[in-house]
Amino acid sequence: MEIGMVGLGKMGGYMVERLLKGGHRVVGFARTAATVDEWATKGMVPSHSLEELCQKLGAPRIVWLMVPAGAAVDGVIGELLPQLHPGDLIVDGGNSYYRDTLRRAATVARSGIDYVDVGTSGGIWGLTEGYSMMVGGSAPAVERIRPVLETLAPGKDKGWGRVGAVGSGHFVKMVHNGIEYGLMEAYAEGFQVLEAKKEFALDLAQVARIWQSGSVVRSWLLDLTEEILRENPELKGVAPFVVDSGEGRWTVTEGLDLNVPTPVIALALEARIRSREADPFSDKLLAMMRNKFGGHDVRKESSP
Repeated sequence: MEIGMVGLGKMGGYMVERLLKGGHRVVGFARTAATVDEWATKGMVPSHSLEELCQKLGAPRIVWLMVPAGAAVDGVIGELLPQLHPGDLIVDGGNSYYRDTLRRAATVARSGIDYVDVGTSGGIWGLTEGYSMMVGGSAPAVERIRPVLETLAPGKDKGWGRVGAVGSGHFVKMVHNGIEYGLMEAYAEGFQVLEAKKEFALDLAQVARIWQSGSVVRSWLLDLTEEILRENPELKGVAPFVVDSGEGRWTVTEGLDLNVPTPVIALALEARIRSREADPFSDKLLAMMRNKFGGHDVRKESSP
């Protein structure tokens, strides 16, 4: 099968590699010419503009986007539309907000172009393990890209599926990532409690290994945690700064809109935001409040 891939970053690049190994013809484009040229040596058909990419694809075209959520997606679609024709198909495999996906699908539909959203999970492991893909779009449009989905997934009949109409793929992926926030925070807090119990001198990697077999808390995240703790038990050189890419926020907001409580996901999101505060004003204010009403001691900052 033939497909155009826009965006050759880590995720997009690994997907291209998996597709090439699966026998697909991939025409690729990235903003950096050197990246395109590098992938050309691996069997990808290079293109150095979106116009060239569309010219090298046979009609009806399928163009898969792997670009950062937000303005970048709108920009690429804006450049693509003049090059596409009725019957062509755009696939957004990034982490777009589902409401943006609904808007974009309605926009391209006016030009007779189909739109499919693929919430993609798997990260850097997707190349070898396959990707989990939550697909939204009309049944005929999804069927058109079935060969690509089957190649990218862990198996032809597992790890992917059409979950509903356009927008639903990104909606399900949004909630997936919100759940991920909660799971990661629970593991992190639990291991911090274990690490703080100095009198037992616990081997945290060993604990993780024990939990990996037979335990109700076993998971792939725990496998990765064991690997981290085995390689760097004290996490030396790691800054306590955790980024959130948006999906957790969107999940909490959606829960509020639907009157569905999401306290664990919300607290996990807050923990990530708190991790970025090098000089938390709120904690200083709390210390001074205790001093004012109870005369409690206030620790002074150490000199730089």
